[in-house]
Amino acid sequence: MKTPVFRYTLCFILLVVLSAVLLVWNIGAGSVAFTPCELIAALLGPPDQGILWGIRLPRILAAALLGGALAVSGFLLQTFFANPIAGPFVLGISSGAKLAVSLVMVALFSRGIAIHSLTLVAGAFLGSMLSMGIILLLSRQVRQQGLLVVSGVMIGYICSAITDFVVTFADDSNIVNLHNWSQGSFSGTSWDDVRLMTWVVAPALALAFLLSKPIGAYQLGEVYAQNMGVNIRRFRVALILLSSILSACVTAFAGPISFVGVAVPHLMKGLFRTAKPLLILPACFLGGGAFCLFCDLIARTAFAPRDMSISSVTAVFGAPIVLYLMAARRGRGGTA
Repeated sequence: MKTPVFRYTLCFILLVVLSAVLLVWNIGAGSVAFTPCELIAALLGPPDQGILWGIRLPRILAAALLGGALAVSGFLLQTFFANPIAGPFVLGISSGAKLAVSLVMVALFSRGIAIHSLTLVAGAFLGSMLSMGIILLLSRQVRQQGLLVVSGVMIGYICSAITDFVVTFADDSNIVNLHNWSQGSFSGTSWDDVRLMTWVVAPALALAFLLSKPIGAYQLGEVYAQNMGVNIRRFRVALILLSSILSACVTAFAGPISFVGVAVPHLMKGLFRTAKPLLILPACFLGGGAFCLFCDLIARTAFAPRDMSISSVTAVFGAPIVLYLMAARRGRGGTA
């Protein structure tokens, strides 16, 4: 009989190998394909601003990094709300960030002001915090988790509708960029963007990992966590801030991406057969990165040279998992 340690080790090896395979596959595939020899020569040679170093590698690294961040954000939100269907996209948090970024882009573009990526991250964070605040207020009035999720979906629709209204006031030259960004895409990512998102995501991930023990206690109930010495108020604030920072960073650089934050944490829990944060947090990061690498590969190559929206691809694979979770919860009488 396999021991849990053996299973965990095997699962992490599988995730690392899968991520490496997808990474190499993404580098070589595309509208301009590279043979293995050309790929090795280009990677070992000096960096340039060609297709590989200037366009493809930054996009691939962004997909891996932001996909992992989105999955970790989803896991933190599921822990916070004790709801397996909670996630940045489902609860409308990504839509709030999308609205804020759209307002910033339209306001600055109309004045001819160049936008720094950090400005977009800050705007997305404020938007995600606003949506999160509304959700928290609703959670005090709405006790049924199903209704809370529906409320989040409605908030997302409202934010999306306001975003569409705001875009109508954008200049014609900027509407295309706003539209492409609002559909979700890793295209156009630069090395400067990769550096900035790394500086934002890495500390948030490190802090989330340091909260593994309190998260594990919180999963067993607030009373148990308090008895273990967890300051519930500070802990809940930390979860809100970390999940909002991660989801805001994703939205600022790649637009709203659907279902990754819901589907990946459950795939990892099923793979590892445990919900221990010490294991699931790094597993979510690796799994989310691999999931987005796979979806971005399809988005880039399915109808090359035309790119598909990354959210369209993630929805195809993520939505069935969410439907299965909802059906499974109903079959168990709505228990978590």
